[in-house]
Amino acid sequence: MAKKLASERYAHQKGRHFDDFTIGDIYHHLPGRTISQHDNAWFTLLTMNTHPLHFDEEYAAGTEFGRPLVASPLTVAVIVGMSVSDVSEAAIANLGWKEIRLPAPVFPGDTLYANTEVLDKRTSRSRPNAGIVSVLTRGINQDDTEVCVFERQILIPKRAAS
Repeated sequence: MAKKLASERYAHQKGRHFDDFTIGDIYHHLPGRTISQHDNAWFTLLTMNTHPLHFDEEYAAGTEFGRPLVASPLTVAVIVGMSVSDVSEAAIANLGWKEIRLPAPVFPGDTLYANTEVLDKRTSRSRPNAGIVSVLTRGINQDDTEVCVFERQILIPKRAAS
């Protein structure tokens, strides 16, 4: 059997193309995701994060939070992941991130939701078959408390180019 090229395997890839983005549009990313302590412990082990605040309940009990915190890179990763199907599933590349803010802690048992606003878009100067889309993504918990905010720029193909 002949090996398929990546372009053939992904011929029916989902995701928005550059042409599909409109400045000011807001995408609500569902479903939400409840973060367990098991998720948190695995993530800290996977990323070699040795801070006991994320996996040592006795240590965490003695902190101002009184319980373990979800590792902040896990919070960012989940919020980014939630946005992929609406924002970057057809992307060529993430080009940059601006000011990732974590205004409130996330605890095991919290459920995260996210939304993304299209801030800007322009045709790429070096790749006329693609464009750069700037978005602002917000993560909120089950109490509507904002827990994560970041802006990112994504290189996305134009529909005719794909």
